[in-house]
Amino acid sequence: MVLLDVRDLRTYFRTAAEPRRVVDGVSLAIDSGETLGLVGESGCGKSLTALSIMQLVPQGGYVAGGSVLFRGRDVLRLPGPEKRTMRGRHIAMIFQEPMTCLNPVLSVKTQLLEAIRHGRPERGGPRPTKASEIEQAVEALRLTEMPESRQRLREYPHQLSGGMRQRVMIAMALACRPELLIADEPTTALDVTVEARILDLLRDLQGRLGTAILFITHDLAVISQMAHRVAVMYAGKIVETAATDALFRRAAHPYTELLLRCRPSRARRGRQLETIHGVVPDPKDYAPGCRFSDRCPRVFGPCQEVEPLLREVEPGHAVACHLYEGRPVASTPAAAPAPEPVAEAVAPGDGLLLDARDVVKHFPIRKGVLQRVVGQVRAVDGVNLAIRRGSTVALVGESGCGKTTLGKTLIRLLPATAGAIRFEGRDLAALDERALRQFRRQVQIVFQDPYSSLNPRMTVRDTVEEGMLVHGLGRDRAERRDRVRRVLEHVGLGAEALACYPHEFSGGQRQRIGIARALAVEPKFLVLDEPTSALDVSIQAQILNLLRRLQGEGPERLTYLFITHDLGVVEYLADEVAVMYLGRIVERGATEDLFDDPLHPYTRALLSAIPRVEASLQGERVRLEGDVPSPSRPPPGCHFHLRCPEAKPVCREAYPPVTDLGRDRMVRCHLFGAGGS
Repeated sequence: MVLLDVRDLRTYFRTAAEPRRVVDGVSLAIDSGETLGLVGESGCGKSLTALSIMQLVPQGGYVAGGSVLFRGRDVLRLPGPEKRTMRGRHIAMIFQEPMTCLNPVLSVKTQLLEAIRHGRPERGGPRPTKASEIEQAVEALRLTEMPESRQRLREYPHQLSGGMRQRVMIAMALACRPELLIADEPTTALDVTVEARILDLLRDLQGRLGTAILFITHDLAVISQMAHRVAVMYAGKIVETAATDALFRRAAHPYTELLLRCRPSRARRGRQLETIHGVVPDPKDYAPGCRFSDRCPRVFGPCQEVEPLLREVEPGHAVACHLYEGRPVASTPAAAPAPEPVAEAVAPGDGLLLDARDVVKHFPIRKGVLQRVVGQVRAVDGVNLAIRRGSTVALVGESGCGKTTLGKTLIRLLPATAGAIRFEGRDLAALDERALRQFRRQVQIVFQDPYSSLNPRMTVRDTVEEGMLVHGLGRDRAERRDRVRRVLEHVGLGAEALACYPHEFSGGQRQRIGIARALAVEPKFLVLDEPTSALDVSIQAQILNLLRRLQGEGPERLTYLFITHDLGVVEYLADEVAVMYLGRIVERGATEDLFDDPLHPYTRALLSAIPRVEASLQGERVRLEGDVPSPSRPPPGCHFHLRCPEAKPVCREAYPPVTDLGRDRMVRCHLFGAGGS
């Protein structure tokens, strides 16, 4: 039975000239109890489609036409009170970033009760007591498997982890038992283990409550696990729809094919990832014909003149592409895969570039009027890490494990509390001011969010040139400008970018600017802190290709410390992997060895949680309960024993020593120590 039927939906934004046609003729349908995945790059109109269904179009936008039929009634033509009743009671939405959607000054209880009261029938029946409402709020949190649900009611959003905040959002959305749940990128910013728990939770709730789900994401691996059917969106239109298995087995539209081939994986190690050149066109500048034609490798005559219609090419599979007019998918010649040039095979150097021994970084906890120290946050708690020249070492683990703090401590952005860090044999703690300035030139950091790390008031030229001025590079202004131009070209940006500001670029272009700023001073070592976590798969592929190319160029290869929670990227890019948990490295080894034979139970849980398009590679899930403990109150014994499915009595008593397994492989686990098996 069709629950939601969207027909020719058009949502535009007013401008001084032509309107911006962000959603421009979208048609899709969702049955009761079904999950429809909506995928595409940023700027394709996915989120605005969801907001149009909810009738929450931002200021300046308006629905220009079409219909949104929910159980046969057109939502667009409902009076105001009925629209408000529909939201929450019948259709609910989970937003991408819970911290910006939850009210920071209201407790979890207040926000949950507001949702529960909104879903109460307007007339009839006795008014529930406050105690019964609170029980309903507790039950809503329990539905999401929130630990200590009753205690969480008293807390505020900032006191919760990212996974807990997302559970509160889900509890608020499901408090009224809606028939349709719209999930807009609900796992994009989450760790792989938290993501797996949220996806399991949504599947479980759907099975118990029979809720239909519109799941919006750019992560195709997640869609392959969650959705019954998939709709691919590009430039305001649906370009392909199919059952999930059919789409991943036999994608028809060239855009869908390229999205699938952009994904990093071990099979593509050592090779350039395929990319989609160009960007999604601006909604006010759509060209005639197919909107993907200027980026399509299979473009031909009609594509630039006639807009293709969405046609069914086989039962349940529709595509908007001139290649399939009058021909089924199976009989259409597939495009030959673009050649994948092999990256230059240069083994990492044997010499150590950076050697960290027993590194500790604690932050004092101060309380009271006199700000006395009452405890320590043990962000990094005794780390040994050696990084060879020209290698890429990935540092992985859940949020709160201390990865970013360790990266900043290794390059002296944060002073170490204890331990020794040597760079090219020199002790960083012993550097005087002049030597420290020279060291700053040799190491650079690329941050996760390029927009917040770039000065919005500085042009690209000034941003990239700033480091040169600090380190005295270039004889004069003209030479520095020439160097800026060359480094921008090096990262794939033209000279026209010099006079522009950060807000004028896409996310991928801003990340290139951040990389150019780091490269301008010719460093030897880069700390890359989640540089691709917020990017579309196509932009991510471009950045990964760029990093591989930069590392293979020049007389001395760049060395990377790659901090991430995206293990698919690690599998593709890294030479070695260090797994971090609550301030300590618990396992380390060559990428192939660690992925083929993970030893520590925490590593096995991380790897089993990776969503994969290839079902045969998924393996059995190792479920992790709870969250990373607070670094201010680490548990006794092995820090992981409270969540470990294989914990033994000794795990609660003593932290495991390092077990050296040879071939640069180590693990800290009692299962592999003297008393292990």
